[in-house]
Amino acid sequence: MKIIVIGLGSMGKRRIRLISEHKDVELFGIDSQEARCAEVKEKFGITCYNSIDEACNTQNIEAAIICTSPLSHASIIKECLEHNLHVFTEINLVQDGYDENITLAKSKGKVLFLSSTFLYRKETQTIIEKVHEAKCSLNYIYHVGQYLPDWHPWESYNNYFISNPKTNGCREIMAIDLPWMVTAFGAIKDVKVMKSKNTELNIFYNDSYLIMLEHESGAKGVFAVDVVARKPYRHIDVYGEQLQLSWNGTVDSLNEFDIENKKDVNITFDDASEHVEGYAAFITENPYREELNAYLKQIVDSSFTPAWDFEKDKAVLDIIDKIEA
Repeated sequence: MKIIVIGLGSMGKRRIRLISEHKDVELFGIDSQEARCAEVKEKFGITCYNSIDEACNTQNIEAAIICTSPLSHASIIKECLEHNLHVFTEINLVQDGYDENITLAKSKGKVLFLSSTFLYRKETQTIIEKVHEAKCSLNYIYHVGQYLPDWHPWESYNNYFISNPKTNGCREIMAIDLPWMVTAFGAIKDVKVMKSKNTELNIFYNDSYLIMLEHESGAKGVFAVDVVARKPYRHIDVYGEQLQLSWNGTVDSLNEFDIENKKDVNITFDDASEHVEGYAAFITENPYREELNAYLKQIVDSSFTPAWDFEKDKAVLDIIDKIEA
């Protein structure tokens, strides 16, 4: 299968590295920056083109992986679908073109796959499973935060999409985490918010949120989101009369409280965790690999249902719009 990777920044290179593990996949790159193309050619030995049109006219391309900034996704998705390509896209953060591209993909019988990496983590999958099995009402407290300049220490936070109020850092955290949270606890029934700007960072949006969520299942939670915390932070406590879980965001930190014996029991996983230097400790490679595998599986098996899709994402983005309003 011939696949184009569009956008050869840090995420594009990550996707190339992971999907190249499939020996039946031939990759090509597309980026407007010649330096990125040269780097990818040297590092991965793949051919790069100047445009989707050029790649498709030169090669028998079947699928695309879109790794550009979120505001560009809608038009690129449409162009890929018009070239009869299956599409994998990173998270969009905005609903631009959703209805049009959903309709277009269905009319052409093409896969329209939306990344939601945390749904492919073993830890969150385990939390989801245990929450669904719980026979009691549940609450949770969840804090995700990291100082914005530390996100990509190799570049200025003003040089990529998290500096834009439309695709800001707090919005990205919400769009990353809310899909697995609503999968675990159910659709959101009500939301209340306190928010502010607590830093001197050169950004024009709120950098701190305290969000109270009520789910249709009856579960309730507090979701703290910020780009202020100088120590990278991801911690959730889930608690009820018959279940108590805690997780610090890393592969070895998921614990379930043994109610009978009054002690925490660590939940371990067989597969090794892979980490890339430069990212926070709670960013691991395995789920990025697993969602690419799910994309390839959906291409060959039309009956396969992915963990997330554009219709579900619309509902989450509606909630985020309400939170930010």
